[in-house]
Amino acid sequence: MMNAIVAREPGGPEVLALVQRNVPQPGPGEVLVRVACAGVNRPDILQRNGMPLPPGVTNVLGLEVSGTVAALGAGVDSLAPGAPVMALLSGGGYAGYCVARAELCLPVPENLPLAQAAGVPEAA
Repeated sequence: MMNAIVAREPGGPEVLALVQRNVPQPGPGEVLVRVACAGVNRPDILQRNGMPLPPGVTNVLGLEVSGTVAALGAGVDSLAPGAPVMALLSGGGYAGYCVARAELCLPVPENLPLAQAAGVPEAA
């Protein structure tokens, strides 16, 4: 199990709630990321305010993260477990773990702290 953040209902920051969820499992072409930091973006705020989610997208907020590779899905050989990454997501970044497409994971340069790397994929 892991902690995650969802919006209980449309509204301001006060509607955010800590919930327990199962750790997601990476499918083919996906990477499980142990989240260190998550970016906060306009789409996260729109989702918190009640913007409908596309079909199949988790209600856990978060479109960009930094962290380390925890597991690899089938067919992923471009990353190694334990490697620091920053990733662009369709959602799910405000959690202990998230799943990202391998091609949307970037290595974190040695001189870039994870707290700063979390703001790169969506914003840049």
